Amino acid sequence: MDYQVDLTNCDREPIHIPGKVQSHGFLVAVNSANHIQFVSENVSAFLPATASSLLGKPVTAFEDLLNQPDTPGFLVQMLQMSRRAKNYDYINPYYLEIDSVGYNLILSKTGECFIFEFEPAAGATQTDIQKIIGRSVSEMLNGRHLQQLLENAANQIKSLIGYDRIMIYKFLEDGHGEVIAEVKNDDLEPFLGLHYPATDIPKQARELYKINLTRIISDVNTESSPILTIVDNSQSTSLDLTHATLRAVSPIHIQYLKNMGVASSFSISLMYKDELWGLVACHNYTPRFINYQARDASKLVGQIISSALEYKQEEEDTAKITEYKDAFAELTELLRKDGDITEAVTRHATTILDVTDATGAALILEDRTATLGNTPNAEQLAQLVNWLKQNMDDQIYYTHNLSNVYKPGVAFSQVASGVLACTLSKELGEMMIWFKPEQLSTINWAGNPDKPVEIREDGLLQLSPRRSFEVWSETVQYASVHWTRAEITYVLKLREEILYAINRQATQIRTLNEKLQQAYEELDTFSFTISHDLRTPLSSIKNYSELLLQTNTSLDDNARNILKKVVNGADKMNFLIKEVLHYSKVGRTDVEFVRIDMKHLVQELQNEITVALNPQHLKLTVGNTPDIHGDPTMIRQVFANLLNNAIKYSGKSNPSVVTIEGKENNNEIVYAISDNGIGIDLQYYNRIFELFKRMSNVREYEGTGVGLAIVKRIIEKHQGRIWVESELGVGTTFYVAFRNIQDA
Repeated sequence: MDYQVDLTNCDREPIHIPGKVQSHGFLVAVNSANHIQFVSENVSAFLPATASSLLGKPVTAFEDLLNQPDTPGFLVQMLQMSRRAKNYDYINPYYLEIDSVGYNLILSKTGECFIFEFEPAAGATQTDIQKIIGRSVSEMLNGRHLQQLLENAANQIKSLIGYDRIMIYKFLEDGHGEVIAEVKNDDLEPFLGLHYPATDIPKQARELYKINLTRIISDVNTESSPILTIVDNSQSTSLDLTHATLRAVSPIHIQYLKNMGVASSFSISLMYKDELWGLVACHNYTPRFINYQARDASKLVGQIISSALEYKQEEEDTAKITEYKDAFAELTELLRKDGDITEAVTRHATTILDVTDATGAALILEDRTATLGNTPNAEQLAQLVNWLKQNMDDQIYYTHNLSNVYKPGVAFSQVASGVLACTLSKELGEMMIWFKPEQLSTINWAGNPDKPVEIREDGLLQLSPRRSFEVWSETVQYASVHWTRAEITYVLKLREEILYAINRQATQIRTLNEKLQQAYEELDTFSFTISHDLRTPLSSIKNYSELLLQTNTSLDDNARNILKKVVNGADKMNFLIKEVLHYSKVGRTDVEFVRIDMKHLVQELQNEITVALNPQHLKLTVGNTPDIHGDPTMIRQVFANLLNNAIKYSGKSNPSVVTIEGKENNNEIVYAISDNGIGIDLQYYNRIFELFKRMSNVREYEGTGVGLAIVKRIIEKHQGRIWVESELGVGTTFYVAFRNIQDA
């Protein structure tokens, strides 16, 4: 039956079972019992028999018609050999003469049937192509670059088979093709640079070109011959002609060639890594048939071109791949040296940009976004990242036309029409993104690429081949250069290295946590030792000393003074032990954040400290006291320590001026505690917060060197900051900054 091609099934037209053969030859197919099951109707034009008379007959009856007395039973022998053979290259073609006319017999197999095809042995090309093919191949391979190779190939093929026009036709990613090399007769208009839509050679046709490396259409103006079958002696479409050389051509394609003015065509498949890279498309404007030997030689040329094509393509890609490889190796080394992953891959001479040809990149990692080169702005990038999180099913996503799938991408197409994204952690939304800019281009089509349609009698739309092939230009917007296989490969390699670095850091953190836990346990043991093993004998020393002072009346004044110094030393030692214990507890104590009334707290501290120290000539000024968010006990200790120090170390000034005041600054509340005391030497600024560190100018003042260390620890627990400004003999100001209570 006729297969109607419409807009819904163009890619499904069963071109491998057309039910017809080209009329320059005839076909006979035999089943597993060696009986004729299919015959092309035009057999009567070559033999004294009709197709219907042959159906169901044994193959020997057909052999009698061929009249080959010198080789009796040759068809049966061919079948026997074929059933044991893996391919038929050593059988095909089999030459024979029928009524003094030479034919090539070509054998193939489909399902349980063997197909015999008979086509003329003579062709338009009488030159022995196989004798001159070596020289032609040598000429083809002279080109240093891929384009030169293809141009040489087109020239040599034209000289071999003599068609009017030879084109090298390359398939692009979406299936449409471009003529990238051409040799033609001088009177023909050029097709070089023209593009042809994917529907001109649909998917199923491209698949057949991968199986049949040559394809000839000898005359588009002859009627194809139906194939008859034994089932009902009617036209059959059930014989699979995938491997047949006489397979008829789709009516759509025949009309297409007629509309172009082409009378015959021949094609040679060009393969790249087992995929169809392109075609050598040969057009003739009068009927032209070349025989099996010429086509076979052309197939060999195509295979040689394919091998050279693969070599040249890889050779040209090697330099770029080497750049990616070197950049990847450098980044791998940086990741192993640098503890900060973001810094390692974005802040050195080699960055993540160098593993691609992108002009911009972004790394979203650990709640940080680092950008390089030309990228969308922060808001656009954040929205794109959210979209990628929702739409990336795999670990990698890439497109050269972002706005086609993400409409907001139009706004930043100049910098990011092409996007290559790679996830690091889908749960955390961590990823790397590369950007390529828009590359405006004009594509010249051979006629309008939108195939026109015709309305059938039943009202359905039916595809109709283009009738006009005048150049039709289209400007392509919002598209970038395509991402290459090498770029994607090295992005995935880099992803693995970064994940390895993340895992390595996670292991290091886990190890540190284990060591920290061990240190805490040791600190607890140390604290217990101090509180029990040290304080107990210290108490004994103090108690016995006091007892001697109270009960022994025979002690002279010198002995009594020594015992008093022992008691005072024991008190100081006891106080120091308490300070050390408190310092150790601060780091492990959880902060209970509440709103603290600072005005009330400062007032209480002012009363307590002035009573305890009884300072002379003190002038204490309390300014603004905004509330802060923190642990009341800890915060009280911070301000008690700082006020106590300010009053103590300014005690010899007259007057002793101490000021405390808080201010809101951006997202922080900053308190300043100032005095006009002895000051701190600039070189000691970073040491005053260390445990047991006391400056040389404070030896006459009591202290342990623990207080400021405790203050710093408490401030860090509150995620705040502390720093100092001071001048010797002028005074000191300590600043403590806390997060604003609204942001806490």
